Formats: sequence, structure tokens, C-alpha cells
Amino acid sequence: MMVLPVFLYGSPVLRKVASEIPEDFPGLDELIVSLFETMYQSEGVGLAAPQVGKSLRIFVIDASPLEEDDASLKGFKKVFINPTIISYEGAISTYNEGCLSIPEIREDIDREEAIRIRYCDREFNYREDYFEGIAARIIQHEYDHLEGKLFTDRISPLKKRLLKRKLTSISKGKVDVKYRVKHL
Repeated sequence: MMVLPVFLYGSPVLRKVASEIPEDFPGLDELIVSLFETMYQSEGVGLAAPQVGKSLRIFVIDASPLEEDDASLKGFKKVFINPTIISYEGAISTYNEGCLSIPEIREDIDREEAIRIRYCDREFNYREDYFEGIAARIIQHEYDHLEGKLFTDRISPLKKRLLKRKLTSISKGKVDVKYRVKHL
């Protein structure tokens, strides 16, 4: 059980498509515990393995801190191993997102309101579930990390240009956060 440093914007691992995890992956339980510990220490609601420097198809979510906004998130704590989003459904909605790998920046991001996803749970049982609302949004955000995408890829070119100086600072480790970070 270890709190790991969060890799910041500009780290190459955040741009790689992550690798599948075999069922007999050594240290999987420790990795899951470390992902949760790191996420809690960083006050996040989701964390993907690439964000701690491991290019693996796994992310964890504990959305219970957002239950005031959405009562269905009470006790919403899950592990997603080797996930595949099968379908994006519903209308597009906008929500203000942030990311532990891109601290101090929040932007309005458009995403579908619902998804259907296939994945393995913590015990490597195959599951297929439907999620909507904030839960679907968090899953999509974390899933993007496994595909080498960041939420800043979903903003307009103009907004991205306006953020360029801030993003460059983050890539150099010039951030004021209360959690361990790692940059190039």
C-alpha cells in the first residue's frame, strides 16, 4: 500500500494507449490499493494507472464525495480492469471537469450522458454495465486516460491556446498542490 506520485501533463505515459492486464498480473491487488490511496490523498474521485506512471488498462473510482450533486453516487466505488466502452448514449451534456494530472485547470467538457461498458471487476469477473449522469462522465474521463487522451483534448483550439502557458508550467512541475507529483 503506497501513495504514488501523480504524473503531470506533458509526461509521455499519459499519451500512450495502455496495455491489457492479464488475469495473473503480479501485484494487482497492491496496485488497486495504491490507486485508491493515491486518489484519496489527492482528493480525486477517479484515478487511472497511466496517471501514476503505469501504462495499464485499469482505473478506480470513488464518486461518493459527489453524492450531494447526485444521490445515486452514494457508495459508488468501483475498479475497472481492461474496460471497453461499448456504446455512448443519450444527449450531450456539459460539465466542468478537472484532472489530477492537470492541476489548477478546470474546463467545461461535452460528453454523452450515458455509456454501456464491458470490464472486469476487482476479482476479474467479467461485467457489462450501463451508467448515466456523473458516474458515466467520470468513467469516460478515466477511460480517456487509458486511450492516451486528456480532457484538454476535448476543448476548443482557441481555449487550448489560451491555456498554453499554464499547461507548459504544469509540464515543468510548476504547480501548487498538496499531493506528490512527477513531471518530465
